[in-house]
Amino acid sequence: MSGVPGRPFQQNMNSLEPVLTARAEAVAPVQSTKMDASRIKTELLAGLTVALALVPEAVAFAFVAGVNPLVGLYAAFFVGLITACIGGRPGMISGATGALAVVMVSLVAQHGVEYLFATVVLMGIMQIAVGILKWGKFIRMVPHPVMLGFVNGLAIVIFLAQLGQFKVPDASGGLTWMGGWELYLMLGLVALTMAVTWLLPKITTSFPAPLAGILVVWGLVLGFNLDTRSVGDLASISGGLPDFHIPMVPLTLETLQIIFPYAVILAAIGLIESLLTLNLVADLTNTKGGASKECVAQGTANIVTGFFGGMGGCAMIGQSMINVKSGARTRISGIAAALFLLSFIVIASPLIEQIPVAALVGVMFMVVIGTFAWASLKIVHKIPLTDALVMVIVTCVTVYADLAVAVVVGVIISALAYAWNAASRISARVGTSKEGWKVYRLSGPLFFGSTTGFVDLFNPQNDPDDVVVDFIDSRVVDHSGLEAIDALASKYVAAGKRLHLRHLSPDCQKLLSKAGNLVEVSVLEDPDYEVAVDYGHRFNEPEKAS
Repeated sequence: MSGVPGRPFQQNMNSLEPVLTARAEAVAPVQSTKMDASRIKTELLAGLTVALALVPEAVAFAFVAGVNPLVGLYAAFFVGLITACIGGRPGMISGATGALAVVMVSLVAQHGVEYLFATVVLMGIMQIAVGILKWGKFIRMVPHPVMLGFVNGLAIVIFLAQLGQFKVPDASGGLTWMGGWELYLMLGLVALTMAVTWLLPKITTSFPAPLAGILVVWGLVLGFNLDTRSVGDLASISGGLPDFHIPMVPLTLETLQIIFPYAVILAAIGLIESLLTLNLVADLTNTKGGASKECVAQGTANIVTGFFGGMGGCAMIGQSMINVKSGARTRISGIAAALFLLSFIVIASPLIEQIPVAALVGVMFMVVIGTFAWASLKIVHKIPLTDALVMVIVTCVTVYADLAVAVVVGVIISALAYAWNAASRISARVGTSKEGWKVYRLSGPLFFGSTTGFVDLFNPQNDPDDVVVDFIDSRVVDHSGLEAIDALASKYVAAGKRLHLRHLSPDCQKLLSKAGNLVEVSVLEDPDYEVAVDYGHRFNEPEKAS
């Protein structure tokens, strides 16, 4: 082998350096979570910031789903409170989301809001079942390129969602883009909010920068009586305490047939977005989160929400980023955010409705900048082409379809790419044992993708009477591998020769034992096998499948 030893590894590390550096910079510094006055102040202020940002989001998503704004606000309160109390990731924020709202709109349009409440309850039951069965751990099967695509896609979705705030009603009742001084004022206030949010952390970290940006712009608008859109222009958020409400739907099989497909889709989207956000927040804060615990928390929250007239929800990456960047590290911030939100609805709605929409848009634009994995643009030409395609495809599907479809597509493409790559790695070194038997020492996995290459490695007609297939560097992975061994054995039997298997791992032997008479070959056991033992095999250069 030519070349400098270790150079391929070094080249791989060099290509990953921008990502590793960006991730190191993105990880928030580890802060003490000791419950002193400073920590409590940080958590409460972070919760207030999140609550203010939740209001227009919940209202907007309620409009998307075709329900009353209070339905979205109640969902944000219950889902946020319950997941903050019992969720798997302190510091993560949950509430009503657009990913779920776009699925709900057709259900509400066709069957009414009561069917939505029933669907949310069933959705929660399914999510609890996933948590109890510990299926949440399968989120680890999501490759890193899919995670990058998810983050980038959601950043774009959050950005596009804010553009709707630059539209105003026209004379015909539709929406049209702002123009003139109204647009310039809106852009100026957005830019001011972003500037304060960006500059304040360079001066002090004792006060959440997003909240400071909102307060500065709010004070400027009130002080100079500027004519700009406020939260109250979107919808009234005034309301009372939510009441317990059993969904008014007939308890029939027909109802189940209506709500079941929606519940499955909503449960899947909610858990995928929640678990991916959990991993992202855990990465940012250098801590660990419990996937199964989060599934149970999301399910419990949605069941309660369905019985109190809410539209359901899941983790929110934008608000979670605001919370973490504001310094929150405990459950206090999430609980505070939910309670602040409820107080806005019940007590402080006239005050909150005066907040300029531009301030909240500016905060969300900063979230977009902080969420998007900019380092992925630097490495797209350095990583394998398949990974780059997966990242781009997941980003596009997240934007144009939905998160669940994007993640599934990304995982499937990654799995197929891995299978194709692994299929080309089957090879064999051919040698002779001290008994004079021909030995094929396999390397690489034997599975459905590599069976053709496996069979092509052997020459039954010209081989001696006894042939050994040594699996010391190989594994039989699936039924297709067993079939390949059986087909190879049949060729040797037809030629009047014997095929022996050696060094099968315990899991491979288990597959063979389950196969019964499927594989009718002798298995040479070696209970004293150790890596350092020399069995006297003399090998030539490896033969690879063509």
